[in-house]
Amino acid sequence: MLDGILTGLNTAIVPFNLMMVVLGCFAGTFIGMLPGLGPISAVALMIPITYGLDPASGIILMAGVYYGAVFGGSTSSILINAPGCASTVVTAFDGYPLAQKRKAGKALALAAYSSFTGGTIGAVILLFAAPALASVSLSFQSSDYFALMILGLTAVSAFAGKGKVLKAFSMTVFGLMISTVGTDVISGAPRFTFGNLDLVDGVSFLLLAMATFALAEVVMTVLKGEHKKKEPDMDMSSLGSMKLSKDEIKEIAPTIGRSSIFGFLVGVLPGAGATIASFLAYGLERNLANAKQKLQFGKGALRGLAAPESANNAASTGSFVPLLTLGIPGSGTTAIMLGALIAYGIQPGPRLFVDNPEVFWSVIISMYFGNLVLLILNLPLIPYISRLLVIPTPILIPLILFFSITGVYLVSFNTFDIYMMVFITIAAIFLRLLEFPLAPMLLGFILGGIMENNLSRALTLSDGSFAFLWERPLTLGIMLTAGIVVLLPFLSGFFKRSVLLAEGRPADAKSGHREKSGKTGVASLGEG
Repeated sequence: MLDGILTGLNTAIVPFNLMMVVLGCFAGTFIGMLPGLGPISAVALMIPITYGLDPASGIILMAGVYYGAVFGGSTSSILINAPGCASTVVTAFDGYPLAQKRKAGKALALAAYSSFTGGTIGAVILLFAAPALASVSLSFQSSDYFALMILGLTAVSAFAGKGKVLKAFSMTVFGLMISTVGTDVISGAPRFTFGNLDLVDGVSFLLLAMATFALAEVVMTVLKGEHKKKEPDMDMSSLGSMKLSKDEIKEIAPTIGRSSIFGFLVGVLPGAGATIASFLAYGLERNLANAKQKLQFGKGALRGLAAPESANNAASTGSFVPLLTLGIPGSGTTAIMLGALIAYGIQPGPRLFVDNPEVFWSVIISMYFGNLVLLILNLPLIPYISRLLVIPTPILIPLILFFSITGVYLVSFNTFDIYMMVFITIAAIFLRLLEFPLAPMLLGFILGGIMENNLSRALTLSDGSFAFLWERPLTLGIMLTAGIVVLLPFLSGFFKRSVLLAEGRPADAKSGHREKSGKTGVASLGEG
């Protein structure tokens, strides 16, 4: 292993390869900032450039573009609530509210620090534990993946406000329903397409994310009349300080550490990827928060921003474990990189250590350099990137619309996707007015396809019996954990009411407050 590390180090520190790292990170960051053009598009754009390079340099370039795009995708999420890529959707939940509070500098700096730490921790774990982690990921079977997706779906309580757990679960079911549109994984027959050939491939996640966040936010801004308000004169000082206080560092340090390790482990699992890691890390962090801290999530919580940013960068690094050691792409982006490796005549898998050690180890070591380059590149640029906020709303709204619609169109070159996006935007606005959380819908949509594929395989292996849910200890353990997580919100509410009744206070704190304030029953009903 030491020989391999030295071989990789010698390859990675060659000036040309270091230049490839810098070029990849720089290009990936700016491509990632554009709503709609995520890591997959960025890496795909690099393939023609890598044809003239040797395998190690080509893969180092694409790896730099990959985590550069994930790193850069957070910028548009924070500043304009238009996620640059799928894995930064969760970043918008607390990053955008921070920007609205004139703390854009702090939000962008925190995203940079979290991304650097997550990527670095991921690179260090990958360096020492790749062979062992490959055997762990191989031990996971279809039943275990299905149980893991069920556990992921139970994280919806993290995206629900107080008293909205049922709404969150209903939106998760709605997301699962949307994920079933397209072609049946077992029979190959089209389903829920209503005879429309444009729906045979299903609904694009990018389309759904841009419609529910970027476009819906724009329309809500117009409906509230905020676009007519006179824009205050803004200078760079009004955009907020980039510095984090000692108390803030103390608050987010454990979050970044937990989320980095958790995100890396999720990234190691084939088919999981940075998007699922960011959703699950956010859910985990909110569930670990106390009652007072939970209220801040979705309103500009620093932990809510640090968790997904650490997790998605660590998961991007973790996704190289199944790619390099098993030849299994852990995400859509690594699937493109797998094709590039095969085009070079390199077969990823257990023998990559032996046959092409310079490729394997140089990619891993270049990741550390890449994260360092990203931090050095992005921190000085934050004051200039933040100028997006100075753009008046009447100009910013058409820009967001242009990038959102163009980004979705460039994926498929199909005008039907634009019509579909408009339809989903209208539905999203209606749901937002009814105070339904939209994040659980996205989570259900992401996990739906993976869950269905693994369920069909597990049922096939068990001859159609659901006994696979309890036959393997690992599957059973994950399912029991999911059951506990589902029941927690209801049990905590039950115990809280029991304690209040035992103390002789009204079980409904709201009603008690209304009685004191002397409001009428009609007013109370109106407020509830």
